[in-house]
Amino acid sequence: MPQHPPAELAFRVDAAFDGYALRDFLARMGVSAGLARQVKRAGGFFADGNPLRTCDRVAAGMTVHFALPPEPPTTVAAEDIPLRILYESDHAVALDKPAGMAVHPTLNYAGGTLANAWMGLLAARGETGVFRPVNRIDCNTSGLVLCAKNAFAAPLLAESAEKWYLALVEGTPPEEKGVIDAPIARAPGSIILRCVSAEGKPSLTEYAVVRRCGAHTLVKARTITGRTHQLRVHFAHLGCPLAGDDLYGGSREHIGRHALHCACIRFAEPASGETVQVESPLPPDMAALAQM
Repeated sequence: MPQHPPAELAFRVDAAFDGYALRDFLARMGVSAGLARQVKRAGGFFADGNPLRTCDRVAAGMTVHFALPPEPPTTVAAEDIPLRILYESDHAVALDKPAGMAVHPTLNYAGGTLANAWMGLLAARGETGVFRPVNRIDCNTSGLVLCAKNAFAAPLLAESAEKWYLALVEGTPPEEKGVIDAPIARAPGSIILRCVSAEGKPSLTEYAVVRRCGAHTLVKARTITGRTHQLRVHFAHLGCPLAGDDLYGGSREHIGRHALHCACIRFAEPASGETVQVESPLPPDMAALAQM
């Protein structure tokens, strides 16, 4: 695994982009307008060693290069916490978060978070950086969190990332596979609970049964929309709450947290566009329940 992220990006101009204004060429390469402005302030763009303005034209065969701007300072403390890395490149890292660990420090979780663990790893490597997750999962949801290592990668990963979850639900969904189309709103009188409501926001979940496990069913699911507690609310709406999810009608008899795991993330590597798929196996508590 690389120990130091690159300080510079470089793009060779193909014939298809001959004569493009630099700003338009950069946009086609995935460089956001915001990042381009930062680069202009931090040092500017160059082609084969010569400075370029964003209004200048590029020519086929040129190599446009620029230094990535410094990362903003972070207030997240570095902590020595074991961290499982399932994929890492110069631009992206996929971390395997255990259940019970928050992603970010909050009032309720001042330390011991995934962010603290990542900053601790960077410090141990002698690197600087920030914690920039592309997806977030609940404290008690286990599994993959994809992070961007720089401002160039962040929007590209956010745009391309697709997540699949594994969940153990009580009973059996009515169909072997399908799409749950049920709007979700905040439950009346609660700042935490969500519910299916005609007044809610459109919410879509795609799912498929993987196998039946006694009184439970292992399902694979993908949130087409991204609502708070979406999978938990949608499966409860089907009459199949997640095992352990007593907030939405599930029983904690066999597992002490909602049985939800982010098991697969597919995304395009920012520099190459190559499709990457990262998978995380079921954690021990869910694997044990699946064998009951």
